[in-house]
Amino acid sequence: MTQLFPRNANSIARTSILLALVGVGGLGAALYTVNRSSYNSGQLIVKEQPVMFSHKHHVSGIGIDCRYCHTAVEKSSSAGIPPTETCMSCHSQIWSDAPMLEPVRESYRTGKSLQWTRVHDLPGFVYFNHSIHVAKGMGCEVCHGRVDQMPLMYQQNTLFMEWCLDCHRQPEKFIRPKDKVFEMGYKPQGDQLALGAKLVADYKVRKLTECWVCHR
Repeated sequence: MTQLFPRNANSIARTSILLALVGVGGLGAALYTVNRSSYNSGQLIVKEQPVMFSHKHHVSGIGIDCRYCHTAVEKSSSAGIPPTETCMSCHSQIWSDAPMLEPVRESYRTGKSLQWTRVHDLPGFVYFNHSIHVAKGMGCEVCHGRVDQMPLMYQQNTLFMEWCLDCHRQPEKFIRPKDKVFEMGYKPQGDQLALGAKLVADYKVRKLTECWVCHR
């Protein structure tokens, strides 16, 4: 019987299968890398804003409390963006003619709000409530990082689901006394896990990991 395939056909087939497997694996690795990258998560990327607002200057330099601008953070799901009037309460007197603050002055004159670019932008299918986290002793910097050291604001963490679950599964690693929630650079007195376990019990913190907690 005449040979239908050349003698090296088996080698070619095995090589083709191997290359296909390597290609699929490489594609999977590439997609995984892109998914975990800052390009996808937005982590550590400074976004363009209508005004170059420095948290470092206002928080660390001047000592303004988070709640002065983010007035709703203790009672609302959203921390809130300050109205232009809040900015002008100082800047009608300080740096009142600075060119970089002209968009603020124009907003105040016209009554048209500044269009800030959202830095921490969760997907629409994710529910997050600032007020309950603050009430249970979760500090601003746990999620937002050391904003008092950020000349321009950026997203400190990935905001991936696994990152949220790390805290929900072990809140004792992150919780702090309620009077320290807005303190930047907080250091626990003693062992964090021991203090955290006590605060979790005192504040009745539940380790909520069910899907419906965030996906409503």
